[in-house]
Amino acid sequence: MTAALLAGLLAGYGIAVPVGAVGAHLVSLSARTSLRTGVSAALGVATADGLYALAAVLGGSALASALRPARGPLRWVCVLVLAALAARGAAGAIRQYRGRRLVTRAAPAPPGALRACLALLGITLLNPATVIYFVALVLGSQAGSAAGAAERTVFVTAVFVASASWQVILAGGGALLGRVLTGHRGRLATALVASGVMTALALRMALTPGHV
Repeated sequence: MTAALLAGLLAGYGIAVPVGAVGAHLVSLSARTSLRTGVSAALGVATADGLYALAAVLGGSALASALRPARGPLRWVCVLVLAALAARGAAGAIRQYRGRRLVTRAAPAPPGALRACLALLGITLLNPATVIYFVALVLGSQAGSAAGAAERTVFVTAVFVASASWQVILAGGGALLGRVLTGHRGRLATALVASGVMTALALRMALTPGHV
């Protein structure tokens, strides 16, 4: 049981800690809205990681083989989604800056937090490499072939907890950044930097066939 717990925590942090386009978007979202919205979005990312970990322990190598042909199309869908998010974020920040109509830091209504959660969940689920990552870990470990239901439950739960804890840290950092950069130029700079990072990562994804 302890081995499954440690394996799940390591797997969760292993997939969550490298900050890519989703992480950049999460930080920017928290900076522009509120910690509540950021945490909701963070839980969406963690839920996707947990679902992929669950799929890995249930489907194993058969699931990985089935997803491999879809990596190419899903990669391009992910590229388009990231590019659209980057463009929308930059355009919105510029429009608000020019019109001096920047939103305040007041907590958004609950539907805003829910939409943020669902949006980040969907974006993260577009990455089939995540499930292949978890499949490789599950099949490569001794527990992967002979683990019982309890060990698998502990593994998936640990993945979710690890991913959620890291994503919440990113959201908290974004919220803190938003409090520091409260002026028009500060908010504009935050949005443009995040959009630039997402655009660069989308281009990298598009130009590197093996990268998802």
